[in-house]
Amino acid sequence: MELSRRRAMQTFGLSAMSWAAPAVIAAEKEHVFRTALIGSGWWGMNILQAAVESRRCDVVALCDVDENQLNPAAAQVEAWTGKTPVKYRDFRELLEREKPEIAVVATPDHWHPLITIAAVQAGAHVYVEKPISHTIYEGRAMVKAARQVNRVVQVGTHRRVSPHCMSAQMFLKEGGLGKIGMVRAFVHYPGGTGTPTPDADPPAGLDWDFWCGPAPLRAFNPAIHPKGFRQFLDYANGTLGDWGIHWMDQILWSTEEKYPRRVASTGGRFIRQTTDDAPDTQVVEFAFESFTAVWEHRRYGGNDAEKHNIGCYFYGTEGMLHLGWLDGWTYYPTNKSKSVIHEDAQLHGKDNHNIPELWADFLDAIEKRRLPVCDIEIGHRSTNMSLLGMLSLKLGRSITWDGDKEVMVGDEEANKLLTRQYRSPWQYPDWS
Repeated sequence: MELSRRRAMQTFGLSAMSWAAPAVIAAEKEHVFRTALIGSGWWGMNILQAAVESRRCDVVALCDVDENQLNPAAAQVEAWTGKTPVKYRDFRELLEREKPEIAVVATPDHWHPLITIAAVQAGAHVYVEKPISHTIYEGRAMVKAARQVNRVVQVGTHRRVSPHCMSAQMFLKEGGLGKIGMVRAFVHYPGGTGTPTPDADPPAGLDWDFWCGPAPLRAFNPAIHPKGFRQFLDYANGTLGDWGIHWMDQILWSTEEKYPRRVASTGGRFIRQTTDDAPDTQVVEFAFESFTAVWEHRRYGGNDAEKHNIGCYFYGTEGMLHLGWLDGWTYYPTNKSKSVIHEDAQLHGKDNHNIPELWADFLDAIEKRRLPVCDIEIGHRSTNMSLLGMLSLKLGRSITWDGDKEVMVGDEEANKLLTRQYRSPWQYPDWS
């Protein structure tokens, strides 16, 4: 099945953004954007590489609270561009002094809201990594801030521009699967019990207090930083908040529905004996108006006996479609006289992503004053699905969600979990 990226983009459509005068950036074909990276770890540098390779971005500054990441990142930028970016430890100082036109926010999850809001209020357009927030009303505040100052905010759900994901969505939207009644999204990792990692002194060059920021301050543990924070619930939301948002986004993209009505989750830590506290096993049922979706993950027992270990199965009246990552997508028809249809993935780099395509869309959205393909509101809805699943698990029961009002229906206990207490001096953002 051959579908061009242009045709897919035209079919899915991108709504025009309503902009207030004056226009934020003149649409100059060769304009080069003053660009800053906040959070210079491995994934942030993947994003920045795409920015540099676009030849439309001048990397003026980097920011990180860990010099062990910041200094190598600055050296890499100099190797790429021949220029030395200014280094900062405080994002507020960077925004005030450098006044970037574009800010990339690639910090741990718990920092995304405050930095994104500060960046758009300082005049920057923002590329923020997924998930956009740690709690639901942080995400609402991010949408509010972006709209108030008319800034483009692109979320790093790059599968929205993966060629095989786009063509699979086209196949679904054109009725190739018939009427869809169920979607099953999943991640099954190999692994065993593991062992705990003892706390330690923070490494020299890391400001651990600043790293924790608005989240609880706990003893430093090498299992948290770098890279391990997603399995610590003070700073992220486990596998569902990490991998799950990509597949929650695909589920919402494939339908006209914007949110589930009811959510019920079970799971826990049944196998893992490591230091982190996120569930190693989780199942979530999302009840939509016209279909049911299920998420499941486990962090053990992955093996070659299962045909696919990650992605979504869409089940319809005409068959089943698996949408994956490295393995592209495959349609298995109910009618045995029909042929199986398969499309390979087209990915970039050692981490197998589609960031260059998403970055190109980001720049185009800025210049054409339109919503990007992974707009902040889209990212907010997809993040919410993951957060609702985690919220149900924490409560130990099902919840009923009014997605238009963004409130639990008649459930004060659950509504209290839509925000969280920030650690002083940081203030929870204005979401109302």
